[in-house]
Amino acid sequence: MNYALITGGSRGIGRAISERLAKDGYTVIINYHSNVLAAQEVKKSIEAAGGHAELLPFDVADGAATEAALKAWDDAHEGEHISVLVNNAGIRRDGLLVFMSEDEWHDVLNTTTEGFYYTTHHLLPAMLRARKGRIVNITSVSGVSGLPGQANYSAAKAALIGATKALSKEVAARKVTVNAVAPGFIATDMTADLNEAELKKTIPAGRFGQPEEVASLVSFLCSDEAAYITGQVIEIAGGMG
Repeated sequence: MNYALITGGSRGIGRAISERLAKDGYTVIINYHSNVLAAQEVKKSIEAAGGHAELLPFDVADGAATEAALKAWDDAHEGEHISVLVNNAGIRRDGLLVFMSEDEWHDVLNTTTEGFYYTTHHLLPAMLRARKGRIVNITSVSGVSGLPGQANYSAAKAALIGATKALSKEVAARKVTVNAVAPGFIATDMTADLNEAELKKTIPAGRFGQPEEVASLVSFLCSDEAAYITGQVIEIAGGMG
């Protein structure tokens, strides 16, 4: 059985990725932090479509909690391993840096960067032993070019891009690929507070993207057809950038 772990897999882009990878034949492990009802809804949706899903709650920014949850999964699935990891969990705490609190800075950085480290560090050895694995990091165009009011978010996502490029070179010989997907404005609850009418004017395609469009790209990067693609940052932003 092929397993795929999606962090922050119960909402928005994470939900779309969970549902798409389940359609691709993976048993999807839906990670979430606190919204159990949303996670259960995704699991039911996947199972109603004939797929398979498991729930795995933990805070990716908490190293001890992450290690405990993933070790418990290992113990319950003896002889199996997670071959696909999508590091999707992330939060926004937007504001001008001059007014930004220390907590607003660290909370955003820790969820993205510490979350990447804790999950990847645990799952990578099994991928290397199996000589096959896919790691897809969900970054952002904010991490590529920077956006005002998002110094914390831009820093976190830029760090994830750097980690993607470095790790891809470390593990390529073992047939593990590491890529990053950088969405622009995607219509989810995370962007619901933004002025869509005004922002669409800055996007050549003239619209916000859909979570399913991001999920399709992730699906390809997790497939055998993408075995020679690694260390790349692919923007999906309607021409913005």
